[in-house]
Amino acid sequence: MISLYNKTLTDPLLLQIVEKVHAGERIQSAEAEVLFESKDLGFVGALANTIRERMHGKFTFFNRNFHIEPTNICVYDCKFCSYSRLLKEKQEAWELSEHEILEKVRSYDGIPVTEVHIVGGVHPKMGLHYFASLIKKIKEIRPEIHVKAFTAVELEYMCRKAKLSYEEGLRILKEHGQDSLPGGGAEIFDEELRSVIAGDKCNATEWLQMHETAHKLGMPSNATMLYGHIEKYHHRIDHMERLRKLQDKTGGFNTFIPLKFRNKDNQMSDVPEVSVIEDLKNYAVSRIYMDNFAHLKAYWPMIGRNTAQLSLSFGVDDIDGTIDDSTKIYSMAGSEEQNPSLSTSELVELIRQAGKIPVERDTLYKVIRNYGIAEETEVTA
Repeated sequence: MISLYNKTLTDPLLLQIVEKVHAGERIQSAEAEVLFESKDLGFVGALANTIRERMHGKFTFFNRNFHIEPTNICVYDCKFCSYSRLLKEKQEAWELSEHEILEKVRSYDGIPVTEVHIVGGVHPKMGLHYFASLIKKIKEIRPEIHVKAFTAVELEYMCRKAKLSYEEGLRILKEHGQDSLPGGGAEIFDEELRSVIAGDKCNATEWLQMHETAHKLGMPSNATMLYGHIEKYHHRIDHMERLRKLQDKTGGFNTFIPLKFRNKDNQMSDVPEVSVIEDLKNYAVSRIYMDNFAHLKAYWPMIGRNTAQLSLSFGVDDIDGTIDDSTKIYSMAGSEEQNPSLSTSELVELIRQAGKIPVERDTLYKVIRNYGIAEETEVTA
């Protein structure tokens, strides 16, 4: 018997999990399922917060970035997607010219952004060499900016169309200035479920191979998981286990980002969205299970500001940021944030209101500024 978080635990499996967490030991799949099945959100959250505070204290990270979405035209037909349009659907599609993209970059002259995030639809006419040239021109305009670009889904298509291996394609992009990969396109790795919701794009093995190759070339990346649709808890755990194994091997992932399924205007609109309680539980179990990921991110434009604040007590230590987030991926799917944009001061206040200490970082979690009261406090990212 042990007393924890104002609860007296007698269940031997829960006791085992608590003891592992406090000893800094790894929990296994069956233990993660017990936590997912728990009706005690406060207990699971407190356990995750123990890990969060051991790793980061009250520090909560964000960065100053902006998004560029070259197009929403896409060759793939993912059932959960409210964003993409097929080439024939011109009325609801957009395709930015190179000039428009570069003007977007120039519009940030004199503004201290540190990252540009480039993702979009998989356009049949925007290939690897086009994007390599584009990145080179972005770096000519702003040499110091970190270019985080292209999901593994986009990259797999680019490499295949260019008849290049993953290593050859990524090496070209890196030589032209690409610095890292975002985590999108992972969706859910289970082969059967993936075939139902996103069967025509790269599979789980290809997604993982792309990220492993990037890590080999010195290009870090993020990892995501789409949850709250037709998956079960064991599918989420399987997904996280595959990521955890790759992180054991490469150490190349910066952060893990659970992404909530939103059901507006897509082919899965009949699937109800999960509750905020489920969101918070998912963050908490993710923090406990993903023991080799230094950071857990809640993407505020997707879940809304209020839930993002709550998540900071359920294992999350990063809420992304975005001084000007022009992304439409989640607003088109019905997220709370229809015009997602926060100034740095607004973001700092959002974090402070949750009782945490805001810390501005760059893409690789190098601390730029600690907004805590004691500015000399050391921050370990």
